[in-house]
Amino acid sequence: MEAILGRKLGMTQVFAANGEARGVTVVEAGPCVVVQIKTKDRDGYDAVQLGFGARKHVNDALRGHMKRLGDFRYLREVRVEDASAYELGQKLGAELFEEGDLVDVVGTSKGRGFAGGVKRHHFHGGPKTHGQSDKGRSPGSIGSGTTPGRVRKGLRMAGHMGDERVTVKNLRVFESDAARGVLFLEGAVPGGSGGLLRIAKKGKKA
Repeated sequence: MEAILGRKLGMTQVFAANGEARGVTVVEAGPCVVVQIKTKDRDGYDAVQLGFGARKHVNDALRGHMKRLGDFRYLREVRVEDASAYELGQKLGAELFEEGDLVDVVGTSKGRGFAGGVKRHHFHGGPKTHGQSDKGRSPGSIGSGTTPGRVRKGLRMAGHMGDERVTVKNLRVFESDAARGVLFLEGAVPGGSGGLLRIAKKGKKA
């Protein structure tokens, strides 16, 4: 299995065997239910569709697609090497990971709304002296008047910040608690508590 779905629960501090304090992110890893199986003969590639989370309202068409295995909030497709190794209704979770595994985590970063240049691009702002009382966080000049006589594309300015797909690579699994369906990952992952995550196993150990 290339990856499973999970939910960020928050961050905490744990102690390693040598007494070092480690900052970890607690992730609810699954259970993910196999809702659909795609094969190379029928669909051109091998993959499974996973269902995760719960929703209150599901229409009949979606409930029929999910084969009444559950009312899942999220449906995501994951590539696999051999689709015949999976069956409908199979549950996957934290048991796929072991201590020391390296994983890539994909999530949606926290939305910051409309942010200025100082917060969004770390501009240092204008001078704070000589009467410049209202220019402390101003972006300053955005281009010359004669050549090119316009604002160049891609110029860093104020605008929408955050709420983007972000991937954090090579996070180490500090602990895998299959009984509770929880992973402890060393370091931070994108998004706020309750956000959807895609945890991909790299097949390597730290």
